[in-house]
Amino acid sequence: MDRQELNAARAGLVPGDRAALGALVKASVRAFAQQTPGRSVELRVPPFVAVQCVEGPRHTRGTPPNVVELDAATWFALALGELDWADGIADGRIYASGPRSDLSSYLPLP
Repeated sequence: MDRQELNAARAGLVPGDRAALGALVKASVRAFAQQTPGRSVELRVPPFVAVQCVEGPRHTRGTPPNVVELDAATWFALALGELDWADGIADGRIYASGPRSDLSSYLPLP
């Protein structure tokens, strides 16, 4: 899924349709994980999806050392280039911990 496809799909969401929102979040986050393969960062968009991505040391048990967590609206804004990573961190919309958790070089989507 690229930026154009995500933008079109987001524009078609019906307010309050949680199933459609969840499906779009899952599809776009999983597409991001395919574009940034690896297992060193856990990207979470609760309650919809969590994926592992980004090359580096593999995490296998317990709490991952590199975690990024955000809500669906913030994920869409980052993926579409409407929100800068640093601004999202500064205003608390993005929780990122660990030395590999900076995803700014991978976003927005191509």
